[in-house]
Amino acid sequence: MIYSLKGILTVIKDNFIVVECAGVGYKCITSSATKEFYSEFIEKEITVYTYMSVRQDAIDIFGFSNLSEMECFKLLISVSGVGSKAALGILSQFSPEHISEIVSSGDSKALTTTSGVGSKTAQRIILELKDKIKSLSFYSPGFKAPEVSRNKEEAIKALAALGYSSAEVKPWLSNLSDNLSVEEIIKIALKYVGKGV
Repeated sequence: MIYSLKGILTVIKDNFIVVECAGVGYKCITSSATKEFYSEFIEKEITVYTYMSVRQDAIDIFGFSNLSEMECFKLLISVSGVGSKAALGILSQFSPEHISEIVSSGDSKALTTTSGVGSKTAQRIILELKDKIKSLSFYSPGFKAPEVSRNKEEAIKALAALGYSSAEVKPWLSNLSDNLSVEEIIKIALKYVGKGV
């Protein structure tokens, strides 16, 4: 099992990064949050925490910017019916701390805002993880997610109409000023999405 990789970040794409270690490029499938975290480190040395999935038809490496995200990913895929794509989708939309609060409070509706996660799957995640999540390092009862300004909410809706999910834009949205207009937020969003960073 590959626990982590330390090397040069050579590629950033929509859903993966490539880390070159001793001349070998390792493709690491990531959440939008991890991709955004590493967006400023292209051609620089980074450390990525990894989870390797070995199946009959494929070997995949999933990369995470921190141990909490990796721990949360492993917990999510342990739930019956939750695959790696859904787990990364949830982690693209919510931090591990936010997920722990969603699970501990039983807020299954919040999870259904993630693409590919229906109400039955969301309820199963709550049911199967409610006890397990309390023993993990990122467990954060009472966690409050940062509020999104009205303009940012409107921009998210407009971008959704253009085919971009909130999971694609939310990770970097918090870095933008609340004073920006809806049009300015959309313009910046399209620039980021176009570059794939």
